[in-house]
Amino acid sequence: MLIYKIFRAPEWAELCELGDTAGAPIDLSDGYIHFSTASQAAETAAKHFADVGDLVLAAVDTDLLGDDLKWEESRNDEDFPHLYRRLNRSEVVWHEDLPLVDGVHQFPERME
Repeated sequence: MLIYKIFRAPEWAELCELGDTAGAPIDLSDGYIHFSTASQAAETAAKHFADVGDLVLAAVDTDLLGDDLKWEESRNDEDFPHLYRRLNRSEVVWHEDLPLVDGVHQFPERME
């Protein structure tokens, strides 16, 4: 199964440069990296990245994350994937820019 992480461009660049990341400031504060499923990603973008452009959507295969990935109840009483370790660049299956058009993020068709 693929899960998704939305990065600001500087965060993505840092992941590519260093090879791993502990995530965005909110991830550091919460102690885990926040991900969304395909069905949760648009609401995550609207809630946490409203009117923010220059984003990158990264797809990660849950099979690569092992036991450090936990599914925990969050927004709307839904289970969200949380990674309790650093994310390695090699675990990103694919990535694409996440454009903002008329205030709405445009997600790629290949999201599962």
